[in-house]
Amino acid sequence: MTDQTCADLIPAPEGPSNLIDTDYEVGQDNITPRIAGVAFDVHNIVFTISSIAIAIFVAITLLYKDAIGPVFGDLRVWLTSSFDWFFLIAGNIFVLLCLFLIVSPLGKVRIGGRDAKPDYSYSEWFSMLFAAGMGIGLVFYGVAEPLGHFSSITSGSSWAPLGGEALSGAEAERLAMASTIFHWALHPWATYAVIALGLALFAYNKGLPLTVRSIFYPILGERVWGWPGHVIDILAVFATLFGLATSLGIGAEQANAGLNHLFGLEITTTTKVILIIAISAIALCSVVMGLDKGIKHLSTFNVITAALLLGFVLLAGPTLDILQKLFWNLEAYLEYLPALSNPVGRVDDNFRQGWTTFYWAWWFSWAPFVGMFIARISRGRSVREFMICVLVIPSVVTTLWMTAFGGTAIELEATSTLGKIAGAATEIQLFEMLSNLPLAEITSVLGVVLIITFFVTSSDSGSLVIDTITAGGKVNAPVQQRIFWASLVGLVAIALLLGGGLSSLQAMTVSTGFPFAIVLLGACFAIVKGLRSEPR
Repeated sequence: MTDQTCADLIPAPEGPSNLIDTDYEVGQDNITPRIAGVAFDVHNIVFTISSIAIAIFVAITLLYKDAIGPVFGDLRVWLTSSFDWFFLIAGNIFVLLCLFLIVSPLGKVRIGGRDAKPDYSYSEWFSMLFAAGMGIGLVFYGVAEPLGHFSSITSGSSWAPLGGEALSGAEAERLAMASTIFHWALHPWATYAVIALGLALFAYNKGLPLTVRSIFYPILGERVWGWPGHVIDILAVFATLFGLATSLGIGAEQANAGLNHLFGLEITTTTKVILIIAISAIALCSVVMGLDKGIKHLSTFNVITAALLLGFVLLAGPTLDILQKLFWNLEAYLEYLPALSNPVGRVDDNFRQGWTTFYWAWWFSWAPFVGMFIARISRGRSVREFMICVLVIPSVVTTLWMTAFGGTAIELEATSTLGKIAGAATEIQLFEMLSNLPLAEITSVLGVVLIITFFVTSSDSGSLVIDTITAGGKVNAPVQQRIFWASLVGLVAIALLLGGGLSSLQAMTVSTGFPFAIVLLGACFAIVKGLRSEPR
């Protein structure tokens, strides 16, 4: 690839770097059709197959929505029960690789070349990666998951993690919090870190297009530009789109519940569809503004809003208890981590398959989306710095969030609400918890605003990533392509919501996360091989 081509599309490496010698030119397989008078610049095969297949899926789901819901439900059950062991093993491999790179000499390699400088400050960088990584999920499950596990353990339910139904009191809370942190700390962020490092390394250090297929050059060689590479990128598009649609569906569920709690807005499928359309329209405005003016500022706003809500719960809730339990929960997480990560010989099928396997599939399907976004904003960081910031720091912040919201809810259930929070629907539990603290109306509004802005940044970031993949790695493709993908993501979320609700959204996440897990495992080998050839 010529230096000029790299310079036109992504920054050339600064200082010594081991560029890959290939004749492939970024965009050489692209076509430039005009659709309804609007010019596009897209990869002929990846864009065409992805967009047509997704459009057909949306049409079939909307036409046969009454019949297709049970099909989605059966698909999810089959995948989670048959391949739970595979999902757990894959997640463990990603964590071990990331920890290895932190302590390995390979951690000295700098993304973008030995002399590269970071494009964003620490505060901007962390705000964007955290907002894209799991914003809606933390708000949706921050109260519901710790409280749900605690209730399962203390009530003797078969959904109790690790068969912990015999536990009670403080030990039941420790296991509940450890199980929650297990789902939101090292494993998801390791999944994101693996794909993000691969994309950044092979784009900014090796001079290849910013697409998932580029990671596999050490394995496939020049064949990566042919059908093997096309399949990898198409899988990445499907995984990203359906993982994102699941998050948007969850966001619509909780936004509707919050507006009902505050203003009595009726909870219906129609209302959720209208919310998806309205918030997707806001996301389109951010898309037009671009990465630095749109996503960056919205991400910073998200993190500030989340910090305000977290700070309020810390102060209004059992403050000393929360701070003490932060360390208590981290200790419990490390204690239970080997058992929770174990893929065989378990007795907690409901928890392992219904919770863990679904989450792992969700993280795998989100990996190309979050990974490429993190890669776009991480040039200039060393691999060690990258891994610590992407893996360790978000895990600690996530633990604090879950401890504050989940711990407060458990404390309220034990002392005053007596089952009212746990008995509410999952999407309303956050607002039920806030209603038992001071300034409930203000904090509930803040919660709804946070859900909506996380919704917007997820849609915006996701459309940016899908557009980059379907444009053959071009990072300066026409903005109307991102508008197209942002609109299509909203349509998929609506179709799945109409075709079976949350269970359908989750089923498609699992079904796309499974094949992409295989892609991620191959990326692990390619990343190590690529890092070993780089100057440190």
